[in-house]
Amino acid sequence: MISIFAFFSHEFRFAERFRRIKEAGFDSVLLWWGDDDTDQDHEDQPELARKAGLHIENIHVPFFGANNLWEDTPTGEFVLKHYLQCIDDCVDHEIPTMVLHAIFGGNLPPLNNIGIERFLKIADYAETKGINVAVENLRETNLHAAHVLEKIDAPRLGFCYDSGHWNSCKDKSPEFDLFARFGHRLMALHLNDNTGGADDHLLPFNGTVDWQATMQAIAQTGYTGPTAMEFNLTMEGLSREEYLAQAYARGKRLEALR
Repeated sequence: MISIFAFFSHEFRFAERFRRIKEAGFDSVLLWWGDDDTDQDHEDQPELARKAGLHIENIHVPFFGANNLWEDTPTGEFVLKHYLQCIDDCVDHEIPTMVLHAIFGGNLPPLNNIGIERFLKIADYAETKGINVAVENLRETNLHAAHVLEKIDAPRLGFCYDSGHWNSCKDKSPEFDLFARFGHRLMALHLNDNTGGADDHLLPFNGTVDWQATMQAIAQTGYTGPTAMEFNLTMEGLSREEYLAQAYARGKRLEALR
């Protein structure tokens, strides 16, 4: 099964976007669970994707308030409640997994019990609802994500591996390598490429990611989910049709390496 992040282009409204994704050959989609400049409610996406014949693998929740989870503030409580509501949304729309960030951007908060307690509430709530929560590895630092996964060994809390984030990560210290440390808890994939500098979200084989090693390592974790890709159309200089056709072809190449 080959998946693509449905937020690759804002030009089309949801129904048209999903139709084109399906026609390109994809089996499933990853959804951005936030505002979209098509002026459509993001909660319209699941029904429209299924009408197009697509399976929904997961939602990616907004990450702009992630740093607040580590702060003893009303905003931190607001972000927590929002993420718990997103778990409810997964239940309501029959979506198995939610992807989130442990942090976002600069001015990173210190590690503390406030953040761990909030992630514990997220993990516990996800367990009661039967939803997976996958913490994504990032390019700024994976200190916070590693801390969360180390402190909370919960059956519904795992991680999402973003190949582009790791390839361009500013700190590849072994203790922050979520893939090496927590591969048995892999719940989602964001496969994309870059040249090790910017987080370009290029098509696979257009950058410097070692795809043979990456896909074999994924297979060795026991992960059996879709070959799921997250790209940025604007970086490739292709038409929408060319982009989707090439994306699907690259996905088939990746799948063959597993």
